[in-house]
Amino acid sequence: MIKQYSSFFHSPIGTITVLADEHAVQVISFSEKEALGLAENEPSAAAADQLRRYFEGSLQEFNFPMQQKGTDFQQNVWKSLLEIPYGSTTSYAKFSEQMNNILAIRAIAAANGKNNIAIVVPCHRVIGSSGKLVGYAGELWRKKWLLDHEREISQQGQMTLKF
Repeated sequence: MIKQYSSFFHSPIGTITVLADEHAVQVISFSEKEALGLAENEPSAAAADQLRRYFEGSLQEFNFPMQQKGTDFQQNVWKSLLEIPYGSTTSYAKFSEQMNNILAIRAIAAANGKNNIAIVVPCHRVIGSSGKLVGYAGELWRKKWLLDHEREISQQGQMTLKF
C-alpha cells in the first residue's frame, strides 16, 4: 500500500491541498476541506513552500518532484504544458500545433482538463482561440486571477488574445 502525505495552505484563491506519496507530489488542488489525518513529507512541504512563494511573486519555476498518473498521451500533454513560459498564454489550437498534433485538439484539451497538478503544470495558461478564458477545473475566476497575477509579476502585456 502506498502511503499518502499532505500539505495545505490558504492562498489568495482558496485553500490549496497538496497530496504526495513517499517520492513525489501527485495532486495539487483547490479544496475547501483540508486533508485531515495525513502527515506532511518532504515533497508535499516543498510544493507548499514553492506555491506560497509563487503567490508572493518571488517564484516563477517549480522544482519539487511530481508525478501524476495518466496515459502516455496525457503525460506528453502535461509535459508540453510545462514548456509554456510564465506570464504567457497560448490557445488550444496553437498548443496542438506546438505538439505537432493539430487534429488531436479535442484529445489534447481533454488531457489538459485531467491535469491534477494545478498551477505547477500550467493548464491555466491555455485559453480559447478567441482570447476568452475557457475550460478550467478550478473555476474560471481562479484562471483569470492566476493569469493576471503572472502578468503583473512578469510585467508582460496582455494575458488574453485580443481580436
